[in-house]
Amino acid sequence: MNIDRVEFLGWMERIMKRFDILGEDIKGFKDPHHTIDGEELLDNQDVLQLLKISSRSLQRYRSSGKLPYYTISGKLYYKLSDVHQFIRQGFSRSVQRAGTKTD
Repeated sequence: MNIDRVEFLGWMERIMKRFDILGEDIKGFKDPHHTIDGEELLDNQDVLQLLKISSRSLQRYRSSGKLPYYTISGKLYYKLSDVHQFIRQGFSRSVQRAGTKTD
């Protein structure tokens, strides 16, 4: 069986469109995050990757009360807004320290 170039390219275009459709469908199923009151919850792994910190540092932030957390079915979760607030507070503290001069 011999296929000419135009027919081959037509088939490839249809296949690629199908892949695009499947890719969009997969994005909808991929990694469903939990929500509470309409707000996205992150688990430990999400926060560790987002902040690029160790699990011990994350435990320290929890213990000191710097980063609020919630326990649901024995698993720890963090509100996305709380994590953003934590980042903003850390950033503003570092800016304040950088702005102070010691003579």
